[in-house]
Amino acid sequence: MKSPVVKRSIVVAGHKTSVSLEEAFWNGMKEISSHRDMTLSELVGEIDSNRQQGNLSSAIRLFVLDYFRSRATTSGSEHSPSLG
Repeated sequence: MKSPVVKRSIVVAGHKTSVSLEEAFWNGMKEISSHRDMTLSELVGEIDSNRQQGNLSSAIRLFVLDYFRSRATTSGSEHSPSLG
């Protein structure tokens, strides 16, 4: 199933910007921000302030990947998801 890229406007550190991410990454961001009891804007601001290089969309994708990868590791899951 193809996940189209969705472009959304978000306020980061008081500045409006656009971020293009696949829907799965937006959903992951919502889950992470809810778990951390913060807004999407606050989470994106944190990611933005900690990124070393690259664009914001890439930094977000890497953050979401790392978050869920870390969760899978700490839950004791060593199985890779089925790719089809």
